[in-house]
Amino acid sequence: MKMSVQIGNYIFTATLEQNQAVNEFIEMMKDGPVTIEMSDYSGFEKVGPLGKGLTTDNHQTTTTEGDIVLYSGNQIVIFYGSNSWSYTRIGKIDDLTDWKKALGSGDITAVFTAAE
Repeated sequence: MKMSVQIGNYIFTATLEQNQAVNEFIEMMKDGPVTIEMSDYSGFEKVGPLGKGLTTDNHQTTTTEGDIVLYSGNQIVIFYGSNSWSYTRIGKIDDLTDWKKALGSGDITAVFTAAE
């Protein structure tokens, strides 16, 4: 399964994991794109509230650039660096060309859309 992630004029494709959180996130996207206001955190990730809780399947994980995870059951985190924590994996950006440029250094708006 795939989804698109739009940040400003940049559109990225992500390959999704197979778990209950992803199934619930895809269900949310069936009603239209999910828009999340995301804040920069610690110089390696953007984090934003999903607006509802999803089923977690947390595992200790070391993330890398392009990883998309669920934190605390109700926050989406996208990485442009690395971190080790207990997350539920959502997906991974397929092509990181311009990823850091799109994310920039401040707050962003990310729009998540299920791929056709």
